[in-house]
Amino acid sequence: MAGYLEVTPELLDYARGVSLDDDEVLRDLRRVTAGMLGGTTMQVVPEGAQLLAMLVRLTGARLVLDIGTFTGYSALCMARALPPGGRLVTCDVSDRWSAVAAEHWARAGVAEKIDFRLGDAAATLAGPPDGIGAGSVDLVFVDADKAGYPRYFEAALPLVRPGGLLVFDNTLFFGRVLDPDPADADARAVRELNALLHRDERVEVCLLPMADGITLARKAEHGSTA
Repeated sequence: MAGYLEVTPELLDYARGVSLDDDEVLRDLRRVTAGMLGGTTMQVVPEGAQLLAMLVRLTGARLVLDIGTFTGYSALCMARALPPGGRLVTCDVSDRWSAVAAEHWARAGVAEKIDFRLGDAAATLAGPPDGIGAGSVDLVFVDADKAGYPRYFEAALPLVRPGGLLVFDNTLFFGRVLDPDPADADARAVRELNALLHRDERVEVCLLPMADGITLARKAEHGSTA
């Protein structure tokens, strides 16, 4: 591949038109979220959520951790991809949007697969819910406060099975990662996470330059996997 194609709005519409698995529930949830303050910035893009669903299926995931619920769009897409008996635990520091999430989970028929936990993600990971122990989680998706990303990585990694995935959103952080000494804590934390993942032998890493950056970190199946 010679380089990267500029993705214009027209090209993005075309790509979504020929690949996006969309329906009324997803469209309604995106519409409701877009009407909220900061909604379009905070919600994962549709193709990003569809990628997450595909990763759930490709890994054969049965247990997923979703750090940063917001209005529940990514949780909905991943829960749909889970097999019968699969479980998704999602946590958020606020229940401000939980009613919106719960309504659309119910409409999509996945409410019984989703366990919403209110509270700090680091505390949730430190004392995980019943049934979540070391090496039991197949996939973790992190899309919460960026300043917490390095801590979430260290806390989540022991819970992930060898060969499991950790997925981080916004790892290009609006291009602010190019600043070697960013002023804001979020940009510094994203830069710290990217550097940490790149040198950490416990994971294999691929940063996809799509949307605002999506990083896949696959836990090593041998060696130092703590």
